[in-house]
Amino acid sequence: MPEARLALIAALAVAFGWLVVGWAGLVRPQSTFVVSRLLFPLGALGGVLLAAAGLAGLAAPPAELVLPLGLPELPMHLRLDSLSAFFLLLLGSAVAGISVFAAGYFRAGEGTSPGLLCLQYHVFLASMTLVLLANDAYAFMVSWESMALASYFLVTTQHRIPEIRAAGFLYLLLAHVGAIAILLCFGVLQGGSWQFTFEAMRAAELPAARASLAFGLAVLGFGAKAGLVPLHVWLPEAHPAAPSPVSALMSGVMLKTAVYGVLRVSFDLLPAPLWWWGAVLLALGLFSALYGVVFAAVQTDMKRLLACSSIENLGIVFAGIGLALLFHAEGMGAPAALALAAALYHCLNHAMFKSLLFLATGSVLHATGERNLGRLGGLIRRMPWVAWLALIGTLAIAGLPPLNGFVSEWLLLQAFLLTPDVPQPFMNMLVPLGASLLALTAALAAYVMVKFYGVIFLGQMRERALAEAHDCGRLERLGLLWLAVCCVLLGLLPVVVIGLLDEVGLQLLGATLAHAGSSAFGLVPVSADRAAYRPIVFLVGIALVLIVTVLVAKRLYRGRTRRAPPWDCGFAAQDARMQDTAEGFGQPIRHIFDAFFRMRRELPSPFDERPVYRVTVEDRFWGLLYQPLARAVKRTAAEVGRLQTGRISVYLAYSFVTLIVLLVIVL
Repeated sequence: MPEARLALIAALAVAFGWLVVGWAGLVRPQSTFVVSRLLFPLGALGGVLLAAAGLAGLAAPPAELVLPLGLPELPMHLRLDSLSAFFLLLLGSAVAGISVFAAGYFRAGEGTSPGLLCLQYHVFLASMTLVLLANDAYAFMVSWESMALASYFLVTTQHRIPEIRAAGFLYLLLAHVGAIAILLCFGVLQGGSWQFTFEAMRAAELPAARASLAFGLAVLGFGAKAGLVPLHVWLPEAHPAAPSPVSALMSGVMLKTAVYGVLRVSFDLLPAPLWWWGAVLLALGLFSALYGVVFAAVQTDMKRLLACSSIENLGIVFAGIGLALLFHAEGMGAPAALALAAALYHCLNHAMFKSLLFLATGSVLHATGERNLGRLGGLIRRMPWVAWLALIGTLAIAGLPPLNGFVSEWLLLQAFLLTPDVPQPFMNMLVPLGASLLALTAALAAYVMVKFYGVIFLGQMRERALAEAHDCGRLERLGLLWLAVCCVLLGLLPVVVIGLLDEVGLQLLGATLAHAGSSAFGLVPVSADRAAYRPIVFLVGIALVLIVTVLVAKRLYRGRTRRAPPWDCGFAAQDARMQDTAEGFGQPIRHIFDAFFRMRRELPSPFDERPVYRVTVEDRFWGLLYQPLARAVKRTAAEVGRLQTGRISVYLAYSFVTLIVLLVIVL
């Protein structure tokens, strides 16, 4: 049996294995021990096997399979190629760590029963796997909708809380709006035929207008799932509402299925792209990245902060895809491969460090019962395991070398520097502004992560109850450690990762990244004359500087060291209230980017015995777009409701008129 077909069967077996594990949770639905100690570890093992199948399928030729499932004369077609294999590798690697953490995280009495939660969780995993394997519109949409429904039930695990039910409804509403757009996109891609397979869509000859319409529908549908602005409003609500392992899955993995969908449609199913497709996606991505990081800077809820950060990181990914489309449309193979590699690399990086950080916030939430940054602080003393592992994720997401977040952002910046070669004068003027926006976004992301980590783990404890906080358990530590190690390895071995990504570039672009000068110790994406990055040398240099500094300090100050309290600015009665707060960190950003926010201030009266000053930061898109749209829908529904008079003759008249109109349209 060919290696690719074996990898496809293995991936399909893992998906069905997850379904079996999920249904097994209903055998003893109230048994937390069976679910957490047996079923979730089996799910983690499935993640390892899926990652192995994806790794095996990366360099193998495409393999196809037809399942005798579905409707009559409409079976499900599956396909494993380099693109789907890469995302299977991402899915399996992230799930392995998240599921191990979840085995120690979920407890009885937290909303949905353990067995039902196990079913929803593993149906979610299986659905994402089948989305990546689908090779026809029918299989894709069934898997896509199953993924949306399973994730909705996971978001509303604490369904007795009204705010969580509202967040779940908003998520499900935008998910179905996106699904309708994706379905219409597949309808346009069919080109008038009745064949629903992706092979038929690849062979269809579409004029430029229809191809552009399909591309626009794909960006709308998959952008709603990815959280591109202005379709992002569900994301800051749903991620904080869900349990932390579910938040990690949704942010780290599910959002990448939207990236996969855009890549599949734009580079595989559509004909040769137009240059302005890339320009549109580039603009949307950069604006989403800046918008997300600015909103993350002013958040006071740690999970909402990470959710807004996901908007930023997905914006960076879509900016890379837009740049790759722009280069590909102009026949620039090597720069297109560089931009695509940067986008895919950032997908993999984001899956690891964002999952790590969401899981760390879950441990903090369990240990303290708090999500509000204003009530946390000093937890590095009570939760050292979580603190040090979260530090790796924080440095990675801040884009600091030699961790993984730096590599992908550096590669994308190198791709931006190649834009003067684009034969479009207009783009040559505007795209350099994109490089500056990318640099600004990266700097603000580092600022946000200083706030995130510093407020939670450093300084003094802001509440007395924090002294009772406890570190995470063994299974939780193992899950965090898995993801932290992935962040380190992805940062230290970029040449290996780029070698894997070249297989995807070869399939989609017919070109690979020109890194002939690369070696085990250094990455040369284009040529050594332009830029080179040597992470291991960088790491050794940092270690040597630290060692030499410590040795010199010990030699110079041996026997002369004395301990004393730090300088207190002349005021000895310092307490936790004198520390900089989350609001204090975000205040400069609120003033600089005031146009991004809609702020409501509650000012105290001079006569209040207990004056309170409160600032509420809201999303302008919510007030400018979604609230007027909701009012219009309510008014329309009220007008349509008047037609329901209750008389059968009126209903028959409506049906007759509708039938006549449809006949006129068809004929």
